[in-house]
Amino acid sequence: MKSERQYKRRVSASVLGTVAVLVALASSGCRGVSVESAPFAARSTPSDSKALTHTFFAMITSTVPSPTASLTMTPSLTPTASLTATPSHTPTASTTFTPSLTPTPVILRGEVNVERLSCRYGPGPMYLYLYALREGAVQEVIGRTDTGAWVLTRARGSRTVCWVNAKYLTLNGDVMLLPVMYPDGYRLPVSPYYSPPYNVRATRHGNTVTITWNAEPLKAGDEEHPDSPRFVVETWVCRDGRVVFTPLAAYDTIVTVTDEPGCAKPSRGRVFLAEKHGYAGPAEIPWP
Repeated sequence: MKSERQYKRRVSASVLGTVAVLVALASSGCRGVSVESAPFAARSTPSDSKALTHTFFAMITSTVPSPTASLTMTPSLTPTASLTATPSHTPTASTTFTPSLTPTPVILRGEVNVERLSCRYGPGPMYLYLYALREGAVQEVIGRTDTGAWVLTRARGSRTVCWVNAKYLTLNGDVMLLPVMYPDGYRLPVSPYYSPPYNVRATRHGNTVTITWNAEPLKAGDEEHPDSPRFVVETWVCRDGRVVFTPLAAYDTIVTVTDEPGCAKPSRGRVFLAEKHGYAGPAEIPWP
């Protein structure tokens, strides 16, 4: 190793330097040096000087310690290979979600069985008139009121719908299989020209409920017909233990309706002002 070679060079140089000094002394007869100072015989001959030189060199050589070999570095232990990670289990495939089937809406067909049948904007004879159906006309029937007395119809392929009295149609199925469309599934046409009725009040006397309100007067010519009602009052009242839809025609700002006890659901009602373009309202009735 490099450090060992350097150490040997230094020792050799030191020994050679010492030998050179001794040789020089021997060759000169040790001039200027007191013989008594040497640790040998008091008187020296040239041969003694040579012997002294060899002896001293041997002493120096024997006493100079050989450089201790540097420790060989023990190689570090080969690192143990890391453990191979055990692969996690393959996750089980999630269950495929099966979408629920959307129920197919029931559509019946109805044939008009009277000479002329009015088709109206709402489910009752007090609602605005849309057009008439002739006998033998076939309509798609897509909805009903809660009792099934009035049904929502349309011509095949048409988007225009209107209400007719179910007893004037010959249906190809059970009307009660149709979804209830009023009031949540259908909206009356809205009048842009009038405000809803206001100051609506209701009082009860036994089973009789009296409803009053205020409203702005119609302008001349805004009536659908001179005999058409000015207001439509829609009520849901208790009859024979069941809340039923009962619309009323009003020509003035007051009506009465029978509301029996014994129903789990509360009765309620609302008032519309009617004019030939549509309906203003509704105004909710504070049911007593």
